[in-house]
Amino acid sequence: MQNEESYDYVVVGAGSAGCVVAARLLQRTDARILLLEAGGADDAEAVHRTDIPSMVSLWGPQGTVWGYETVPQAGLGGRTIPVPQGRMLGGGSSVNAMMYVRGNRRDFDGWRDLGNEGWGYEDVLPYFRRSESYEEGGSRYRGADGPLSVVPYARPAEVSRAFVAAAGELGFDGPGDYNAERQENTAFFYQSTRTKDDRRASTAVAYLHPVLGDPRLTVVTGATATRLVLRGGRAAGVEYLRDGERHIAAATAEVVLSAGALATPRLLLLSGIGPAAELRGHGIDPVVDLPGVGQNLQDHLLFGVAYESPRELPVPELLAEAGLFTTARPAGEDDAPDLQYFFGPVQFVDERYKTDAPGFTFAPILARPRSRGTVTLASADVLAPPVVDPHYLEAEEDLEVLVRGITLARELAHTRALTPFRGRELAPGVDVTSPGELARYVRESASTVWHPVGTCRMGVDGGSVVDARLRVHGVDGLRIADASVMPAITTGNTNAAVVMIGEKAADLIEAGA
Repeated sequence: MQNEESYDYVVVGAGSAGCVVAARLLQRTDARILLLEAGGADDAEAVHRTDIPSMVSLWGPQGTVWGYETVPQAGLGGRTIPVPQGRMLGGGSSVNAMMYVRGNRRDFDGWRDLGNEGWGYEDVLPYFRRSESYEEGGSRYRGADGPLSVVPYARPAEVSRAFVAAAGELGFDGPGDYNAERQENTAFFYQSTRTKDDRRASTAVAYLHPVLGDPRLTVVTGATATRLVLRGGRAAGVEYLRDGERHIAAATAEVVLSAGALATPRLLLLSGIGPAAELRGHGIDPVVDLPGVGQNLQDHLLFGVAYESPRELPVPELLAEAGLFTTARPAGEDDAPDLQYFFGPVQFVDERYKTDAPGFTFAPILARPRSRGTVTLASADVLAPPVVDPHYLEAEEDLEVLVRGITLARELAHTRALTPFRGRELAPGVDVTSPGELARYVRESASTVWHPVGTCRMGVDGGSVVDARLRVHGVDGLRIADASVMPAITTGNTNAAVVMIGEKAADLIEAGA
């Protein structure tokens, strides 16, 4: 074992939130900070390019993602679903599709109403604004001076403009700024985390790179955290493996876990923090019996409704150029959207449906899933991947929302605006019309958008893991700042909200709250 080294703060995970926490603490305090990252540097050219082939190349087996997968999912016909997670500086923000979606006002007000004081929409809006530099300038809703570059989609294809016009024919508003005052029933062009010279704006680029020369910051890559060092009811440090050797990093102030919604609960469980019976079943002595660790897993699902096109269509800059938020469930006016759409000039469907012709795809997304899953240990082996069981489509309402998503996609496809671009329906196919057939297509085709959240949720009840200040119940000196703390998933892509959590966490830590 290497000699123990000491820091004020040890941050586990240099991902979307971890880079934010480390950089902000460095800027605002005199602390010495260790940032541990299991992956490597973000120095590959493909990481910084924004074209789709470069982005997709990062999702392979070359070590830039954790190759997690689910157990067989009954709701998806017994299929096992890959759930890769970013494994490099910047984490998910270095490998994702760069779409910048904050979520809905009601998401955050819902967190607050569960007893999480300080997490309502008006409370978190300043952190969204602080984090971003929006190309079109600041406003009550948008930030202009933050480190994270956010740009509107400047050159949508003609067919994507037709999608927005088609939504207008059906009574939707748009194009609008879905990250501003209103998200509901609005069509839009996606904003993205890209620099003005068209490079990826990850949190590593935006937050971490500018402070890498600070002598108070130590960044260790290739460092896999294996357990927390707990002494006298306090998190005293982190044990990690690097190049086959075991190291211990002591934290005199706090340990901050930012390893993500799959790895953070796994590390807690390996450290004896979690459901006591589960821990004993793996031969781990419980230190803190915390039943909520690894529970409440939520994720977004999507699938494709695809058409050939008689027109040549350009290769898009993003996986989705245009989108829409709407409500499929019978609901009151105050309910947030439960359907999100990706739309773009690509055939984004299973290989069995694809052709060589040009095409476009509607991708309905389950924005507010009711199904809840788990992340558990396979064994006490510190290098074994977690057991991921999202229980996809276990709630019948989730399936109903996605089936309605097919109906709306077909209505959009048959508007005046999209008719000139529409050829034959590739998926699910014009003969797939009955409720049972549509449901079968969803179960056979749906997959994750790679947005796992909620496994160490914030709250005041017995199933929560952290309080509103992100402090782990029953352990002093230990906080969590990543997607795992979300009580409920946000309406839309989750990365922007994770950056916000990192910003707010740094404030809470600095204040000693």
